[in-house]
Amino acid sequence: MRADPVAALVEQFRLVPGLAEYVTGDRVGREAGETMIYLEHSGGFRRLRDRADRADIEYDVVHQDRGEAVRLAYELREYMLEVLPGLIVSGVQVLDVGEISSPRYLPDVLSREHVYRGEVSLLLIEV
Repeated sequence: MRADPVAALVEQFRLVPGLAEYVTGDRVGREAGETMIYLEHSGGFRRLRDRADRADIEYDVVHQDRGEAVRLAYELREYMLEVLPGLIVSGVQVLDVGEISSPRYLPDVLSREHVYRGEVSLLLIEV
């Protein structure tokens, strides 16, 4: 599989009200204080020749308000675990989503912004 899982997820999340305006696959141009949902490909492996991959995706939710940060993190988590399985995005079908780590509090050491980080594994095939 040659598809970028982060690009596919960013495309999908930009269609979801409440998440769309915050999701990104990079931090370029971001200013401290701006709300952000940052997705990063943290690992994975090939499952079946050139057809199926497991992609591990780490997500950070950054917000000035701790309550809003945790709310967004759990909203994103629920969407990934409950809605993503079965969807086709950018030529990639999400067969299953498993949780590696639920959102946990990791404030930014420099800006002191509130950050919640979680991680999921996706089983993906190109269609």
